[in-house]
Amino acid sequence: MSLEFLENRLSVPSRQLGAPGPDAQQLDALLSAAIRVPDHGRLAPWRLLLVRDEARRSFGEQLARIHEQVDPGAGEAALIKDRERYLNAPVIVVVIARVQSGHKVPEQEQVLSAGCVAYNLLLGAQALGFGAQWLTGWAAYEPEVCKLLGLDEGERVIGFVHIGTALEVACEHPRAELADVLGEWTP
Repeated sequence: MSLEFLENRLSVPSRQLGAPGPDAQQLDALLSAAIRVPDHGRLAPWRLLLVRDEARRSFGEQLARIHEQVDPGAGEAALIKDRERYLNAPVIVVVIARVQSGHKVPEQEQVLSAGCVAYNLLLGAQALGFGAQWLTGWAAYEPEVCKLLGLDEGERVIGFVHIGTALEVACEHPRAELADVLGEWTP
């Protein structure tokens, strides 16, 4: 048994992703595997939206318009970034938490389950030989973007997972040392 796969997990910056992305069969397998997460109460407190092909350009254009409306002082560089952010990776999966307030399963557990879906997408993409990055940014938290995506009450964006072929080797970065984050509770 080896933990090498997890020890080598890296996100590939979305700007370093390109075609090809997963084909239809690979994408179906990836998405099916990604939703196999801890799910207290079997609520399936998440759903997925795909942004592909020409929809990526349209999404970026609409994000730039929203950004300009909610922040009239947004600079041109920020608006260009909005327009272009979704053009590199051929597949973007929007992971959405569907939180049921007042349910016996705490809201935090529902959100964490959705976060596990996003993380499984990263792991699964890497297992298939693709690169991926989980991004949020202002768009994940903006009510107008939630409307654009058709989110219902109680839904929130967990992240935009960009998936494609790594055009460059991803760089390792400093990681936390186990000794700095591990403790042991004793009575």
